[in-house]
This record gives sequence, C-alpha cells and structure tokens, in this order.
Amino acid sequence: MVYITSWDDFVDRSVQLFRADPDSTRYVMKYRHCDGKLVLKVTDNKECLKFKTDQAQDAKKMEKLNNLFFTLMSRGPDADVSEVTGKEQTEARAGKKGRGRKQ
Repeated sequence: MVYITSWDDFVDRSVQLFRADPDSTRYVMKYRHCDGKLVLKVTDNKECLKFKTDQAQDAKKMEKLNNLFFTLMSRGPDADVSEVTGKEQTEARAGKKGRGRKQ
C-alpha cells in the first residue's frame, strides 16, 4: 500500500471511491501516540488509499473529511458535498454566546 502525499488528492480519490461503491467502502483512522503519527485509510477491499501525517494542523483537515463522509453517508453518495466545510460550522458556533443570562 502506497501513501498518498497530497491531501487534496487523497480527499478527491476517497470521495470517488466511496461514490463508486458506498456499501463496501470503509474509512479508518489510526493514531500512534508513540510515533505521533496519524494514518487515514479508505478502502473497498479492491483499492486502498492511505494518508500519513505527523502535523497537528492536519487534525482540522481530518475533521473536515469526517464531516464530508458523514454527509455522504447520511444524504447518499449523490449528495452535493461542496457545502460541507468546517469554516461554516465554526462561524455558526461563534454566534452563540450561551444559554444563560442575556447581556
């Protein structure tokens, strides 16, 4: 299994793999604390895509990929995924101050 070095290439190929066969596609995350490495793997038992990183900033990218797969799984493989970004979600959360006292 060869690791894909480009994040964008990994995401694009992972989405294509999921859309081709959503019933047998799996997405696995593995973090090894002793090495400080995060490995993401998407497979359908015929093709295996892997991405490895040791950068902390890639955790945000991983969160966006999780949201993308959750969207594809819940809305179906033909869903429009262009609206799924982590930036929109953080802006929505920033607007909420709290449920307690009004200021």
